[in-house]
Amino acid sequence: MLRFSIDIGGTFTDVVAETEAGLSSVKVLTTPAAPDQGALNGVARLLNELGKTHADISAVIHGTTLVTNALIERRGARTAFITTAGFRDVLDMRYEKRFAQYDLNIEMPTSLVDRPLRLGLEERILADGSILKAPEDTEIDALATQIKQADVEAVAIGFLHAYRNPAHEIHVADRLRKTLGADITICRSADVACEIREYERFSTVCANAYVRPLMSRYLGALEAELKRLGFDGSFLMMLSGGGLTTLEQAMRFPIRLVESGPAGGVALAAHVAREVGSKKTLSLDIGGTTAKICFIRDGDPQTTRRFEVARAWRDVKGSGLPVRVPTVELVEIGAGGGSIAEVDTLGRLKIGPRSAGSDPGPAGYGRGGTEATITDAHLSVGNIAAEGFAGGMISLAPQNVPAAIAKHVQTPMGIPDVETAAAGIIELADETMANAARVHGIELGHDIAAFDLLVTGGGGALHAARIAEKLNIARIIVPQNAGVGSAVGFLRSPVAFESAISVMEPLDEIDAAALSQRVAVQLAHVRAIVEEAVPADRVVTTAKIEMRYQGQGLEIVLEQPADAGFAIDSAQLEAEFITRYKALVGFVLKDIPLDLVSVSVTAREKRTLDTHPFTPAAPQDAIHKRQVFDLSAKEQITYRVLDRACLGPDVAQGPAIVTEDQTTTLVRPGWSVHASGEGHLILERSVP
Repeated sequence: MLRFSIDIGGTFTDVVAETEAGLSSVKVLTTPAAPDQGALNGVARLLNELGKTHADISAVIHGTTLVTNALIERRGARTAFITTAGFRDVLDMRYEKRFAQYDLNIEMPTSLVDRPLRLGLEERILADGSILKAPEDTEIDALATQIKQADVEAVAIGFLHAYRNPAHEIHVADRLRKTLGADITICRSADVACEIREYERFSTVCANAYVRPLMSRYLGALEAELKRLGFDGSFLMMLSGGGLTTLEQAMRFPIRLVESGPAGGVALAAHVAREVGSKKTLSLDIGGTTAKICFIRDGDPQTTRRFEVARAWRDVKGSGLPVRVPTVELVEIGAGGGSIAEVDTLGRLKIGPRSAGSDPGPAGYGRGGTEATITDAHLSVGNIAAEGFAGGMISLAPQNVPAAIAKHVQTPMGIPDVETAAAGIIELADETMANAARVHGIELGHDIAAFDLLVTGGGGALHAARIAEKLNIARIIVPQNAGVGSAVGFLRSPVAFESAISVMEPLDEIDAAALSQRVAVQLAHVRAIVEEAVPADRVVTTAKIEMRYQGQGLEIVLEQPADAGFAIDSAQLEAEFITRYKALVGFVLKDIPLDLVSVSVTAREKRTLDTHPFTPAAPQDAIHKRQVFDLSAKEQITYRVLDRACLGPDVAQGPAIVTEDQTTTLVRPGWSVHASGEGHLILERSVP
């Protein structure tokens, strides 16, 4: 067995190879102009180290930020949108409210589709799915002529109430394909997001059409190049919801890849949490460009079908493009190793969201970057060494760092020395990430102090201890291969696919037989997709039913196995809802009817918790010692430098630095460290 996983981030591309003997990894700089090039270089390097060829690879699993970047940077296809006549401005009206209520100069996010390319069609399906007016073929042909003349690459179709009856979308799409040919992409909203709320559904289908030509070309070219090199195995893509899918489905629904990279980090965190018995886990993935936060309970990440991408205003809800796709519940912050530190017009230190990326990168990379970054700050205070960075793939130039920090932070703020300025950059980054976790935890009703902090990404273990101190967390988990955690998470993820059905009807008025039939059709659909990559006897299906009291905005999710005989049972659902509601809220409401909001069905590959005992290398004393500047002490502190491979169950006290190829773990004073039976580092706080 030889499986590869590839995670292309904004700064680094991580490649991991899995064999019977274990994992091998390499971290290379992302090649922005041709993202696949860095990935292919990483694969070739590992194959050479293993003495293998591309023909030996049984599977490639891939996650990428390309979809997100295309939406943020508006680099997608020229797209037209066909909708019910009179509704083309839904994309501009949005929720009919401002995300910054009192800002007179607010700039709303621009639509992915220019208004002249939003075309109305005379058709109408009613809310119950019945047809009031069918579209005329002559009008469809006239729209096709407009689309041809506008040099459109992709067409999104979204009709009112298509979630109840997609007949008109199907007919229009078929007619357009005959007229426009196969070179133009056509997407239907009922396929992409078959749910109520027309703005979110329209936004999702437009986003899918917008990025689909780009992703089809990219993924097709990557697959073709791998095959040219001799690869003949399966090619799977990581979905935002934490499962894998086939290349065909990924190319059809690329919007489901919008958070594929971060979902890999969460998948690894969930896997490790189950291994070490962590019941409440705060996952923190710090990469080169961003930091991602997710809460995990009993080994299951928090998930959602409502997500916003390409926010115009940092961390401001409502300022981005809503998409209705299954995704892990993430909070993303523009604070990673490459995040730029600068002084704003009010004289305050600011971190991110601008990033130096991989080209030119931080000043310490020696690739032409001149601005101060978080990585530069770590290099300045002694947290990381110039030797062996990113497994030796990058030769750092520490001599460039003092001038960058002095110019952009120390001198403008009147700080006496470069080391203090650098430590201030790290402290602000730590507080930014800790505060984001605090706010997200409050929103979800969590007591963060009761959680373990599990960190992944190249920067996670560097920041973990200080962030844990700020959040009053007493236990930190650093998984094996944490520096390439998302790529490892791909290898630990099952093949899965989810689809949702909007209902929005009172529970006591539902036609249970008709709804059960609709659910059965969707179950067959998602199962067929998963069975493209997994044998039928290894597929399990589940249903999630969203319910609420009428008039409330709080939905309770009830999860049930969904076998071949699955059927909607209103009485059973009502009883389960009341039990769950009382457990969550503490009471139940009397004489208030229930609404059934939606039913989502998932087909998933059966996976067992695959653990491998860890045997440390021969114990050894500290490799050497390193002086690290501590901001609270305002002086340098001596840290022992330890080799991670040598750490076992014996406890080592901080201050210490634990080194490995892809990351560095900072064990601050008052913390201890040891390795679990699976090889994961456990840091415990001994001094409150």
